[in-house]
Formats: sequence, structure tokens, C-alpha cells
Amino acid sequence: MSTRYDIIVAGGNMTGACLACALADSGLRIAVVEAGAWPDEQDLAERDLRVSALTQASQHILEHLGAWDFIAAHRLSPFTDMHVWDARGAGEIHFACTDIGEPVLGHIAENRVIQAGLIEVLRNAQTVELIGPAAITSCEWDGNGAHVRLADGCELRADLVVGADGARSLVRAQAGIGVHGWSYDQIAVVVNVATEEPHRHTAWQRFLPDGPLAFLPLSDGMSAIVWSTSPQHAEALLAMDDAAFREALGEAFAFRLGRITDNGPRAGFPLRLQHAAHYVRPGLALIGDAAHTIHPLAGQGVNLGFLDAAALAEVLLQGHAQGRSAGDIVPLRRYERWRKADNLATMFAMDAFKRVFGSRLPPLRWLRNAGLRLADHGGPLKRHMVRQAMGLTGDLPALARVS
Repeated sequence: MSTRYDIIVAGGNMTGACLACALADSGLRIAVVEAGAWPDEQDLAERDLRVSALTQASQHILEHLGAWDFIAAHRLSPFTDMHVWDARGAGEIHFACTDIGEPVLGHIAENRVIQAGLIEVLRNAQTVELIGPAAITSCEWDGNGAHVRLADGCELRADLVVGADGARSLVRAQAGIGVHGWSYDQIAVVVNVATEEPHRHTAWQRFLPDGPLAFLPLSDGMSAIVWSTSPQHAEALLAMDDAAFREALGEAFAFRLGRITDNGPRAGFPLRLQHAAHYVRPGLALIGDAAHTIHPLAGQGVNLGFLDAAALAEVLLQGHAQGRSAGDIVPLRRYERWRKADNLATMFAMDAFKRVFGSRLPPLRWLRNAGLRLADHGGPLKRHMVRQAMGLTGDLPALARVS
């Protein structure tokens, strides 16, 4: 049996669900295929260790799609300030929303909550079908579009397949699109902790010799930790008992919020930079981690993915209005040109930060500390940095702009 759609979105994660929501009222028939279980309210009772720092651009997208209220009702935490400093020097910079007259710099949200908010919107969409749990085993393209086969033997056909299936994208591999990149030889250790002093709705980041350590404010007063470090150190941190881990974490953070008084379970995730050689082919588009992965030091990964989804939806809707097939390469190439340059610029900026702040060379150590002090006192430059980090600059899709 074969079922026909206009668009098949491979991956019901945050980015894939965002794209489907953006196309839900277009009249296009869309299938979202997800290998895992669809999230529901019961899944949200337990806190997700993986969180994202949502920019204002991402907030605008989620508001336009109708998912923001759901997310805001489930442990969403605004942050108004950010402190960044170097463990091997006196350089420090402080960003504040008041610098540019905004109420917040961004929001910290759990990945599972964001996904659940988007899926809730899709459950009420008449032209979107949620298929899963269902694993895709193969994708093929010919003159009649794309053919997607599932593990249960079902075959789906569509004019366009969107690979939103993560860094190890099967769709990308089936299309024969290669990737460039490298491993950072780092593991991100994630955990939620309680501290003696309140986080003051502030995001904190300390650059250590082995990688950055971030404390991100959560709604209940706890902080989400993302500690990027060497595999050997990460293995030791994950093996420690809770008391030893809390002491090691507090010391690494210079006890900025006092002692660590409690912690939840810990997990580790390997880090790498990766970029697809192409984002599109006839009948194919890649978004989010299937197209690019970056270092998490500035928390920009999901924000880039949401901008991908919003930009792709915009060009597809324009093409649809012109009578073009969803798999037509002309609008797809416009999407690639639109997003590729911005993604590459962000990727290389984050990579440069990681390398400069990870260097133990005395000249670079002096340079980065001097740079932090200079930027902290450079009014226009600092305001530009804040606006850029908040997603308020550049060629934004319509969904990412203030309505």
C-alpha cells in the first residue's frame, strides 16, 4: 500500500514539528514521521535534562505557530542578564536586557516541552498526519517524487521529503549528501542543580581550560548545567558520587552562586561540528541538525533550526501560491541560499570562540581577556552583540519577526 502526500517531514523533533506547524494551514497534505513516541502531558511530569536558550526570534516563531502558551505553562524561565568570564584571567562581560530596552534576553525551556507544544498544535491540524512511532528504512527519488519506506513495510510517496532527523540523518545519507566537520573531543555533561544563592534570572558561563561551563536559570530556582569538557574528565564527573560531583562543580564555577546543595541525574553527550555539503536537491530539503550541528556554548543550535524551518516554510508557501510542486528545486535553492550563509557564519563564530577560549597559549589568553574587557565597555558594539544573540538582526523569515 502506498499513501501520497505533498510533503513528508522525517522527524517529529522540535525542528521538524516547527516546519509542519508553519505549513499546517497551507492546504498542503503533510505527514510527520517520528521514530520515537509522541510526547504527552504525562511525559512532561519529569524534567528533561536537555534545555534550549530560546532567542526572541524563536519566541516570535513559536507565538505565530500557536505553541508559545503551552510552552510558557510548563516551566519556562526568562533570563534578563548574562555573565561570561574567563577562568584564566580577569576578563568578564555582562549583558543585560536593559542595555537595549527589552524585557528579557531570552528564555530557557526544556526540549521535550518545546516539542510537546508544537505537537499539540499539530494534533489539531486537519491536513497534517502524525505517523509514529515509525522508523524510516529507505528513501528514494525519481521523476515522480520521493518514495519513503517504513520498517512495517508501508510506503509513503511525496513531492518533497524534509530531513529533520538529526545529526545522523538517514534521509541525508540516502540522498548521498556528505558532511564536513570534526569532533571537538568533548562531552557535554548535563544535570540540574540547586544552589545556595538564587540564580537571579541570569545565565552564567565560565570558560575553563577544557571547555565552557554554563549555568542556565530554571523556573523553580534550580539551574540547568551544560559542562563541556574532555572525555576523560566527563567520564570521571559522571562516575562521581553526588557529594563529590557537587563539590567539583562548585569549584569549577568559582562558587558564584554559593555551594551546590542538590542535583538530579547526570548524562553526557558527545560534541562535534558538522555541516552538510548541500541542503537541497530536487524533492529533498534538510533542516536543523540534519543540515548543521554546532558547539552548544551559546545555545544557538535549536534557534538556527527554527530559522531553517521558518525560511523553508516561507519559500514553500510562495512556491505553492505560484503553482509549483513542493519538490521544485527553484524555491528549495532559494531556501539554501538564504540559510546556508547565516548558519556557516554562526558555526564558525562559535568554533572560533571555542578555540580561542580553549587555548592555553599566553598571548591568546591575554587577547581574549582584553577582548572581554573591551567589549564590556564598548557601548554600540555590546548592544549589537546583544541584539544579534537575541535573533533581532539579519534577514529573518516573516515568522521570526514581531507581528
